[in-house]
Amino acid sequence: MTGVAAAMRRTLLSCTSLARDGMLGLAISALLPARAAFAAEAPFAQAISDHFGFNHQEVAVLATSLALVGFSVVAAILLMRTRVRATRNEERLRSDIVDLQAQSDRLRALLFAEPQVLISWAAGDNRPQISGDISLVMSQEGSPQRILAFGTWLPPEPALQIDHAVDALRDKGEAFLLNLSTSAGRAVEAMGRAIGGQAIVRIRELGGLRRELAESNLRYKTLQEESELLRDFAAAAPWPIWGKSVEGNLRYANAAYVHATEGKSVADAIQRNLELLETDQRTELTRALNDNASYAARLPIVVSGERRIYDIQALKLGSGSAGIAIDASEAAALRAAMTRMVEAHRRTLDQLSSGVAVFDADRRLAFYNESYRRLWGLDEAFLDGNPDDSSILDRLRANRKLPEQPDFRAWKAKLHEAYRAVESETYTWFLPDGRAVSVVTTPNLEGGITYLFDNVTESLDLARRFDGLTRVQRETLDNLAEAVAVFGSNGRAQLFNPAFGKMWKLSSDALHGEPHIEAVEALCKPLYDDALTWRALRESVTSIENRAQVALKLERKDGSVLDCMTIPLPDGATLLTFQDITDTENIERALRERNEALEAADQMKVDFVHHVSYELRAPLTTIIGFAHFLSDPSTGPLTPKQAEYLDYVTKSTNALLALTNNILDLATIDAGAMRLELGPVNIGQAIEAAAEGIQDRLATDRIALKVNVEPGTGGFVGDERRVVQVLYNLLANAVGFSPHDSTVTISAQQTEHSVVFAVTDSGPGIPPEMKDKVFNWFESHSHGSRHRGAGLGLSLVRSFVELHGGQVRVDSTVGKGTTVTCDFPTAHRNAAE
Repeated sequence: MTGVAAAMRRTLLSCTSLARDGMLGLAISALLPARAAFAAEAPFAQAISDHFGFNHQEVAVLATSLALVGFSVVAAILLMRTRVRATRNEERLRSDIVDLQAQSDRLRALLFAEPQVLISWAAGDNRPQISGDISLVMSQEGSPQRILAFGTWLPPEPALQIDHAVDALRDKGEAFLLNLSTSAGRAVEAMGRAIGGQAIVRIRELGGLRRELAESNLRYKTLQEESELLRDFAAAAPWPIWGKSVEGNLRYANAAYVHATEGKSVADAIQRNLELLETDQRTELTRALNDNASYAARLPIVVSGERRIYDIQALKLGSGSAGIAIDASEAAALRAAMTRMVEAHRRTLDQLSSGVAVFDADRRLAFYNESYRRLWGLDEAFLDGNPDDSSILDRLRANRKLPEQPDFRAWKAKLHEAYRAVESETYTWFLPDGRAVSVVTTPNLEGGITYLFDNVTESLDLARRFDGLTRVQRETLDNLAEAVAVFGSNGRAQLFNPAFGKMWKLSSDALHGEPHIEAVEALCKPLYDDALTWRALRESVTSIENRAQVALKLERKDGSVLDCMTIPLPDGATLLTFQDITDTENIERALRERNEALEAADQMKVDFVHHVSYELRAPLTTIIGFAHFLSDPSTGPLTPKQAEYLDYVTKSTNALLALTNNILDLATIDAGAMRLELGPVNIGQAIEAAAEGIQDRLATDRIALKVNVEPGTGGFVGDERRVVQVLYNLLANAVGFSPHDSTVTISAQQTEHSVVFAVTDSGPGIPPEMKDKVFNWFESHSHGSRHRGAGLGLSLVRSFVELHGGQVRVDSTVGKGTTVTCDFPTAHRNAAE
């Protein structure tokens, strides 16, 4: 029991110490094991149970209660001591706060004794705390709402510099010190530091000695930086740069100069005083620098064995001179190429029919072509003086070459808005002299504008005439009896007239919307459904190659007949026409049937004449034979009256036989059975043979025959008997129409390709209306002459001449006579074929 009590005592002392130090939780944790130990001490617990009459559990509860009571007493004591200590600490803290506040006021008064602004950012906080004279960082407009937008009170470059410095301070803690000038011209100092986990930026105005010192430091630093920058630039520049003393010795050279002068190093070039320019070039440069402070020229220089063009710039300095050589070879080549290109463009523009005038940014004429000068009739000297735009317009107005305007000044101002425009504008000027000019104003990238003038008088006139022609064509198509439709290259109907819909009984709605040829075919099939015909029409409309005209005849179900034609158009379209030829077809059929009937009747006539001629020829031959037999003295004497009658019989039978032979010849020729017996024909002998047959008629009618055959006229190939028959018929016809005591002339001449016979009489002539009928069968007209006949002579003449491949012409004047000319070709071809 003594050990348990000692343990309890030690436990209570530990709890008291923990509670005094403010560790109540640990004190409670220490009491719990003590309670368990007290309850677990069996002799002690047994003694208590025996002394007070408690059981073992009751003893454990009692032990726990005693432990809690002890702890409560200890906790109460410690709580009182803690309150006393907290009161003392609070009084001490209030006293420290008062001291800190006073110290803060002294520091703030000291800190803001001069104009400055403090800006601080706590770690991880993007919201700044600002204090101080805010007017120092106000914008020019006086708005302090965005003092952290440095660009509102600093120029662009310093604002960007302080922005980068603040970002580096907040991100990496890098301090900075900058001397800046505000947009208002005030000098300020910006310093940034990282203090106590905060980024602090102080901005204060510099004044007095400090400002002068800052400015001088800034200038020195700037000069130093500029000097280093210029030195580095000169050393790295690709152009030769050099400096010389007053005496003309080389004092400085960069690497490009050393390379150009083929030196080993800068020191070597300076030591050897290597020269870039030639002697005469250096002399000219020295003379120019002595006369002036600078020298500029474009000179040829040999560098690394290659001759190139350099722009030399040299300055006269207090301690000598400095120069730079810039390679201008490419620029010179480009300038030359540009000059050639500009000249080529000028020549090209001078060949244009459009007038071109280019005005620069100062509104002065920089370029014009010949078409521009001719269009406006302006003097070349005036244009070469680079007049301004307004002066040219004023001169054109004075010459009445501009559109009449009620307010010319406002019109000109609107035209000159093109100098401020970004897109082209197009106008049409109608001039007082009746011309129409299209004007296009195009802004130039480098400033100014370009005018393009085109005389569109003829174009507008053509457009008006074209529109009128289009309307006329439209009206013409609409009033045509033929059905017309135009299908495009895509197979769709682009144009059709009312007759098309009427002919195929289609409504205007059915043809609306450019239907395809297949749709049109479907609409027309109720009247005509021949698949092959429609296929041919589709192929003609939609084919790309082998486009040709197609002619078709359509016999529709309603009995009408249409003549269809497809015509390819130049633009790829196809014109489709339908013409109702029902009446024409019916008339043609009737005429064809009548012609066939006439041909059959004519053939019957020819057959009849041929048959009758053959039938007449046999008895005529018998009669002629017996007449000759009777006239022969061997048969016995005849009385004068019998001899006279026999002579009449002989003449009549001879005439009837000649007529029968002529009819047979014509029938044979008409039947195509006539064949010529070709051979050499002597022209003189043929004329004599033909003249011999009409000697008795010449003597009876007292008519003289004159024969004219040119010398050198030989012969030709032909049927001699038929040629004689032709000449005989011509002479007989001429004698029959000639009056008594007249002359009939027959002539012959040979040309390169033919032999020409001509028979001329002095008869009554042939009226004009009868010329086309004299060669018809049985056409015989006496015209007041003695001629009587069946009218077959000239028909035979034309038939025989044409069989030889020749031609017959009749030249006649009423009252003066007639000339019949026959051309027989020298190189014969059988025309009977």
